[in-house]
Amino acid sequence: MPIPEDVTGFELDADVRQELKSLPKTLADDVARNLVMVARLLDGEPEEAYQYSRVALRLASRVAAVREAAGFASYMTQRYSEALTEFRAARRMTGRADLWPVMADCERGLGRPERALAMAGEAEVKQLDKAGQVEMRLVAAGARTDMEQFDAAVVTLQSPELASSAVHPWTARLRYAYAEALIAAGRGDEAREWFAKAAEADTDGSTNASERLAEIDGVEFVDALDPELAEEEAEAPAKKRGGEIADDRVIFEDEEDVEEYYDEDDLEIDEDFDGVVPQRSGDAKTDAKSDATDVETDAKS
Repeated sequence: MPIPEDVTGFELDADVRQELKSLPKTLADDVARNLVMVARLLDGEPEEAYQYSRVALRLASRVAAVREAAGFASYMTQRYSEALTEFRAARRMTGRADLWPVMADCERGLGRPERALAMAGEAEVKQLDKAGQVEMRLVAAGARTDMEQFDAAVVTLQSPELASSAVHPWTARLRYAYAEALIAAGRGDEAREWFAKAAEADTDGSTNASERLAEIDGVEFVDALDPELAEEEAEAPAKKRGGEIADDRVIFEDEEDVEEYYDEDDLEIDEDFDGVVPQRSGDAKTDAKSDATDVETDAKS
């Protein structure tokens, strides 16, 4: 696959570049550039990232960083079986436990929430840092929800990290998941508070907490760039200008149309009309239509 010329491979973290030193230099450079493309495209264009990851995997399947990158690209494209295979391989190569939560989430993706729950109780969880433990808690709560154990999902998320007022990279997602769990458990009155807390902590847009909060409050967001909305707004002034007549008034093209519609007695034209319509009081609304017709007839005469 083509790689932009500005991609050198040096954009990778130092530890990944160190791993690639086990390869011949030319090969290492090719693998590095493909890994950079995976990192660039993973969030916005995951399918393209997946294709670059397969190239890197074909070139260097014995490098743990390559297997991990391929795992995340497969995970983001919902190829959970492939992702699990790659994560397991990377874990065997490194001995690290940091991939344990995403491996458990792959089990969920494969329709095996009970396996994800079992993994949440394994010794590997104790090896995780605080962020990893929060991720594992999120996966476990998701597995409970998959199994329709909604109250248990709420309890799973109740933790010191949830109760803390400190904001960490995972805080917004934890609060958001708790709010969703409350709704699933039929406790929607409590959910609003947690959506608000999630929105407050979500400085990078990792959740749609603000939208969920607005939905609960009955606020509807309108996309100002929506072309259909723009057309409706463009038509509205035309209606006010008379482009479309909303009421039951009849507009006549010539005197013959007028004569067909009215009796002769109704067609008395004021020869002394000077074109100025007298001001009307608010209680004279019933005569407004007939006066407007008189003005129009005079103008055409």
